[in-house]
Amino acid sequence: MKPIIFDVDTGIDDALAMSYALNSPELELLGFTTCFGNVSVAEATRNTLAVLEKVGKRIPVYPGAEQTFIRGEKEGWSKHVHGEDGLGNTLKKDPISQPESQFAPEFIIEQVKNRPHEITIIAVGPLTNLALAIKIAPEIIPLVKEVVIMGGAVKVPGNVNAYAEANIIADPEAAEYVFSSGLQVTLVGLDVTMQTLLPKSTLNEWRATGKETAHFFADMTEFYIGYYESYYPGIGGCALHDPLAVGVAIDSSFVSAESMNVKVATEGEEAGRTVGHLAGEPRIRVCTEVEAERFLKHFLNRVV
Repeated sequence: MKPIIFDVDTGIDDALAMSYALNSPELELLGFTTCFGNVSVAEATRNTLAVLEKVGKRIPVYPGAEQTFIRGEKEGWSKHVHGEDGLGNTLKKDPISQPESQFAPEFIIEQVKNRPHEITIIAVGPLTNLALAIKIAPEIIPLVKEVVIMGGAVKVPGNVNAYAEANIIADPEAAEYVFSSGLQVTLVGLDVTMQTLLPKSTLNEWRATGKETAHFFADMTEFYIGYYESYYPGIGGCALHDPLAVGVAIDSSFVSAESMNVKVATEGEEAGRTVGHLAGEPRIRVCTEVEAERFLKHFLNRVV
């Protein structure tokens, strides 16, 4: 089993990715760390605990950064995409379970030092927690086995504006700090995630199982697909951004990648843009192609 720290800003596709990871025997989930992004860090922590309760799993949850690496408090969330509660307005009550008291970056540092060269970090939100961890304890950089990041748009347009993808523009300085650190990074960005599609017809198949968890995920994802239809008329589903990062952590052959030096623009109208250079160090594996049908089949066999 591959030991995993899973860093989330739990909205809808995070929740799908969580369930996919929790139902994958290849992965050993050491803990979830939470960050602002789709919602506030308090809401992301609540949502993470709620999803764990829905799927009947007990994994520790560590609250992380409330504000960005350098700029301070982030303004605005993605509630038009993920709903007022971040879970497609499906959350009827707060979770019973409570988060851990340890700060997420400290948990990351502790775990990496306890298991050097073993731990893979999957990060599917802004990269603030990881940036803080390696700033506090740069000695962990060579001890992390790999970081699989859902973020960026190297060869394709962004999804917030023409330049930037949502996770990167939420904290561009954190992303630049992580990308330039020398960590072993695989970047699962819009270059590949927009090639994945969960068809809307899947939701009725989930509901037909009669399982409470399947209904929860179907109702939640219906809200997400509604946003996709408004933004990409006729798309007929939604992209599986965060789940693909989990898929790559399980089986890297789902994607093809190019080795690049990736820089993040931190100023001006192009802030958050991820620019890939063929020359220079450090090198990041930038995913450029995906076997979308094979990945989708794998995901659907496990998620609910």
